[in-house]
Amino acid sequence: MSSSIAASERKRTVWMFAGLVVVGSIAPFVLYPTFLMKVLCFALFACAFNLLLGFAGLLSFGHAAFFGGSAYVTGYLCRDLGLSPELGLLAGAVFGGVLGAMFGWVAIRRAGIYFAMITLGLAQLVYFMAVQFRFTGGEDGLQGIPRGKLFGVVDMSDNIAMYFFVFAVFLAGFWLIHRTIHSPFGQILKAIRDNEPRATSLGYNVDRFKLLAFVISATLAGLAGAMKSLVFQLASLADVHWHTSGQVVLMTLLGGLGTILGPVAGAITIVSLEDLLADKVGSWVTVIMGSIFVVCVLLFRRGVVGEIGALFGKKPAAGPAGH
Repeated sequence: MSSSIAASERKRTVWMFAGLVVVGSIAPFVLYPTFLMKVLCFALFACAFNLLLGFAGLLSFGHAAFFGGSAYVTGYLCRDLGLSPELGLLAGAVFGGVLGAMFGWVAIRRAGIYFAMITLGLAQLVYFMAVQFRFTGGEDGLQGIPRGKLFGVVDMSDNIAMYFFVFAVFLAGFWLIHRTIHSPFGQILKAIRDNEPRATSLGYNVDRFKLLAFVISATLAGLAGAMKSLVFQLASLADVHWHTSGQVVLMTLLGGLGTILGPVAGAITIVSLEDLLADKVGSWVTVIMGSIFVVCVLLFRRGVVGEIGALFGKKPAAGPAGH
């Protein structure tokens, strides 16, 4: 019985990735590539956040620090030091992971709302540094970041070439998250999320697993931010602002907390709505987003993908304890 379930799961995974590849390969010839790249950057960001909240049960309000901080690092290295785009992305991801290790080491000492507030406070320190440091450009941000040439050959100034590079990075990050969730490590994370005292009694070093999940999530969030800085050739204060941390929470909950494709659906929805409404309603976009969030929480608590999964009898992962 278990072998047949495993085979069925593998089959679903193959079909899911095949569908992503097909849709992603056709999309830039139908829709505006820059818009699609923004969706992919935020989709990876939301998936990274979902790994922490949906599967480890840790609510962070400071993920903008990794997203925006890595954008600044990649932008500075590529613009001022002349690094190639692939090395710039790697440096951004490493920075996100290192910063995540430092944040996580402090934050995992507390749980619940205290954990969330610690991450928010630490992220505000990063925002302050982004405002004050000279190399970040202050309120103007880092502008004119070059896309460069991938491996010294492919000119990334071409939107189609840049899109397929971003799409490939997204697929790699999405695969890593999927593999992590379905590994023994991922199962232990779920056990910690559902019943931490029981996991501790079974002999697991809970803090170590939490910290590792935090670092993986921060690394991938940093990779997403680094990609965004290359796509838009800009790293701004908006990337490290607390609003960005709230935005990724909204994407994850709207799409479906604890589901694989939920954060992707949430990112598509939020980015699309912002793109469509920004010129029409101005600052009222935030009010509309807040209203959507309230309706989602009250009527669709599993999120879009979670509700669809429930219709087919597949129960999504639970959120953090007490939520």
